[in-house]
Amino acid sequence: MIAVLGECVADGFTTRAPGDHPPAENGGETLELGLRVLPGGGPANTAVALARLGTPTRFLGRLSGDVFGELFRRHLASSGVDLSAAIDATEPSTLAVAALDAGGQAEYTFYADGTADWQWTPYELDLDRLGPAACLHTGSLALAREPGRTAVEAFAREAAGRATISIDPNVRPSLASLADYPVSRWCEWTDILKLSADDLDFLLPGVPMERACDTWHAAGARLIVITKGAAGALVSLDGERASVPAPEVNVVDTVGAGDSFTAGLLHSLAAKDLLGGRLDGLDLGTAVEAAEFAVRVAALTCSVAGANPPWADAL
Repeated sequence: MIAVLGECVADGFTTRAPGDHPPAENGGETLELGLRVLPGGGPANTAVALARLGTPTRFLGRLSGDVFGELFRRHLASSGVDLSAAIDATEPSTLAVAALDAGGQAEYTFYADGTADWQWTPYELDLDRLGPAACLHTGSLALAREPGRTAVEAFAREAAGRATISIDPNVRPSLASLADYPVSRWCEWTDILKLSADDLDFLLPGVPMERACDTWHAAGARLIVITKGAAGALVSLDGERASVPAPEVNVVDTVGAGDSFTAGLLHSLAAKDLLGGRLDGLDLGTAVEAAEFAVRVAALTCSVAGANPPWADAL
């Protein structure tokens, strides 16, 4: 089993078709904005993708009782995610409004103040919630945003004593500053660090990928994978490196692609019984195989709208 700790976010996609609009009272044009809401949030997307691939998955999240929270519960449960360790939260859900460019890349505006995802307290996070999980995956805003980040980091650090730890910083500069992402400190107790080239540009601007990997290996992380969109991914295991190409795909949008990549990577490692410790049995060739599977999962996610990762039979 893999446990995923983090946020659920209601992704609102804006649409406004061209055409005539009724005049406003002041004589201007009235613009009507459509909003299509889909369940999202990096950790929740990863949990859904893992479960759909066939890996038993437990989600540790704070789920609101509002209409979006109910949407999250149905989405996660229908994909096979175990919600027995989730918290019933009284705060509202987080909303992210995404505007897509011509290439399917999303630019987000977040409505996140005082919402359920960030309100973790230490008593809500004890190791009983981890259950029999061989791996804990976390990161994104849950590990960067106050007031809950301290409790999340303490839980992950403690969980490292019994499980493989995976982190995806998934940086959001509009909601957190560079100081909120102490990646080298996280690497002290992290085994797998997955991030994107855009994340790297924010975290270590101007630093080549190979040098960044060496920095984080020295801090403690054994496996580092940097995704590069259509250019594939760089895999670095204890300083040994290889590149993995990405398959060609007709991109609808890239929402959830990185989260699906993470799920594919962890699913492949779990299938080889490599999770549960410090990756002692992992070699570079096996890590590359896991990344090759992961880019296929990510490519299929890009071929459909929203964060809608594939089921196992699609691969």
